[in-house]
Amino acid sequence: MKKLTMLFLLGLSLGSPALYAGESGDKAMSFWDKLRAKVESFTPQKKSSVTTATGGVRGALLASSDDLYWKSDASSEIMAAEELEAFTKAIKLTEANDKTRAKTAFSAFVKQYPGSALRKDADQALAMLQTANTPAQ
Repeated sequence: MKKLTMLFLLGLSLGSPALYAGESGDKAMSFWDKLRAKVESFTPQKKSSVTTATGGVRGALLASSDDLYWKSDASSEIMAAEELEAFTKAIKLTEANDKTRAKTAFSAFVKQYPGSALRKDADQALAMLQTANTPAQ
């Protein structure tokens, strides 16, 4: 009986990824869909004039307020609201099929935010827009 149960569990664990892959369909996400999903995962951080403080216990290890753990806290990356807005604007221009203004917006984003977490994505978007505008030979 143990062997039968083990075989069943093994078959279930090996067969479930194949079943899941079949359910996802033949439709693959495009670069722009993946980029839009990535941007939606960021949390905009607005500048605040409120000062916050973190308390501690004598003898406890020091930790910055960013290192604190909050139960059920959604883990998403935080980005300046202006930076996120500039990138979103460039994506919307691409969706509106205004490729020249989208290239300008992505270039401005790269110049204004060279250390951004979305820098590589902006470079890749620029490359894709550049290849879309080059005539086929």
